[in-house]
Amino acid sequence: MNGAAWALRQLPPEAAHNATLALSRAAASLLPAAAPDDSRLAVNVLGLSFPNPLGLAAGFDKNAAVPDAFGKMGFGFVECGTVTPRAQAGNPQPRLFRLGEDRAVINRMGFNNGGMTVAAANLARRKGHGIVGINIGANKDSEDRISDYRLCFEALAPLADYVTVNISSPNTPGLRGLQGKDELARLLAVLAEARAKGKHIPLLVKIAPDLDGAALDDIASVAIASGIEGLIVSNTTVTRPDLKSTHANETGGLSGAPLFAPSTEILRQMRACLPASMVLIGVGGVSSGAEAYAKIRAGASLVQLYTALAFQGPGLITRIKRDLLDCMARDGFANITAARG
Repeated sequence: MNGAAWALRQLPPEAAHNATLALSRAAASLLPAAAPDDSRLAVNVLGLSFPNPLGLAAGFDKNAAVPDAFGKMGFGFVECGTVTPRAQAGNPQPRLFRLGEDRAVINRMGFNNGGMTVAAANLARRKGHGIVGINIGANKDSEDRISDYRLCFEALAPLADYVTVNISSPNTPGLRGLQGKDELARLLAVLAEARAKGKHIPLLVKIAPDLDGAALDDIASVAIASGIEGLIVSNTTVTRPDLKSTHANETGGLSGAPLFAPSTEILRQMRACLPASMVLIGVGGVSSGAEAYAKIRAGASLVQLYTALAFQGPGLITRIKRDLLDCMARDGFANITAARG
């Protein structure tokens, strides 16, 4: 771990996060462009050409302030948000906890962000050309959450390469109810109508890892019928496996190493019940090239990470891409897409 990463680890988690954002913003224009990726890592899905399959998950850059900086660090794409129509402060602090012994994090941030107007202005000022997705949500006190998603979609879709509908955060009470079959169908119908009025931007839904087989079947059937392009599997979990940290009993969503196995199993199940044309993005507990490769072998076209980056620093990005190439060579795949599923 380099000196800067070590120093950030000495700060409280949310202070370290804010400091990293500030440093990224200051360095964005000074960072050189990322070196070209090996062509074997290229992925063409969603009507987009990804230079490599590794992305930064939503939750880090909530207001789309610094996506270009992370593109320069080597990510193939960056997902910003979650963005809500109106600015909101989120839940009371402390709300972010490192579980060092478990290589995990618990958060109950509560969609703290500056609102869709701030995110739209930041996206409009972008100077880079990397692939950027925007993750949208609903305000905690909203009386019509589906309307919130429509407002965010209409404001932000023209400025992004894809839109993710976050209905799986455990930190906004009642939000996960939108994963139910009828509510999800109604939500996606509203967004399909909004999308029909502009450019046909890819639309994905991010789901929870805490769903049973019947719920997964319902989501798959609605996803197919709605015409969306993909699913992100998965968000954080409210379950608590055998954890060692003193923060293990904090409420909120658990991410990091303990999430890898259950989220990968959900990914595998969703791949089995969806057509090949439906794109899956695997996220949850990825901290190495072998784990990213396992997500791809389970059916993901693309992979995202966040928690491991906080523990290991940006050097992890290069290591994962190098290790993916080694895994492909070992198994005789000419490119990363051939390894999927």
